[in-house]
Amino acid sequence: MRHGKKINHLGRTASHRKAMLSNMGTSLILHKRISTTLAKAKELKKFVEPLVTRAKEDTTHNRRIAFSYLKSKEAIKALFGEVIEKVGTRPGGYTRIIKTGFRLGDNAEMCIIELVDFNELMLKDAAPAKKTTRRSRRSTGTAESTTASPAPKAAVVVEETPAVEAEIIEETPVAEAEVVEETTTPVAEAATEETPAAETSEEETEEK
Repeated sequence: MRHGKKINHLGRTASHRKAMLSNMGTSLILHKRISTTLAKAKELKKFVEPLVTRAKEDTTHNRRIAFSYLKSKEAIKALFGEVIEKVGTRPGGYTRIIKTGFRLGDNAEMCIIELVDFNELMLKDAAPAKKTTRRSRRSTGTAESTTASPAPKAAVVVEETPAVEAEIIEETPVAEAEVVEETTTPVAEAATEETPAAETSEEETEEK
């Protein structure tokens, strides 16, 4: 049964356990990753992450509290310096546990515990994949829509407008010619010219 077992004592006394976690925390901050058993890594995670959260506010009080746990000036300098520069923007989850199998001697489950933003291999693998997929989808969609759609519309407008103008220009002279030819003014004038001839013939008959 595990009633009331809230703390994994790791088979050690309290003083031994505190000293061990202090040494492991110092090694993790200085070297950014260490290999240990899974049970120790889970306890180390609970030991280190509150210290990283406290280091976000760089004050003398916080430095003294962190030093009371780690007992190392070099670890405090690294924690409030390079570690916070990379990990400080996170709201939590500063460490990562990666299982590596079982130990040969006693078959204990082994793992690697590391600070998240210091694994350059994972950052390189994750970043380009997101960028390439987003760029390819956006670029292909916008390129096809911008190049293909406006071309036929512009061609139709350019081809149709000259045809309409040509029809208007060709039809206007024909209409004017028809109007000029249909005028009957010369015919009327010819009729008026014939009237004097008729009058002369009537006068000649009267004289006879």
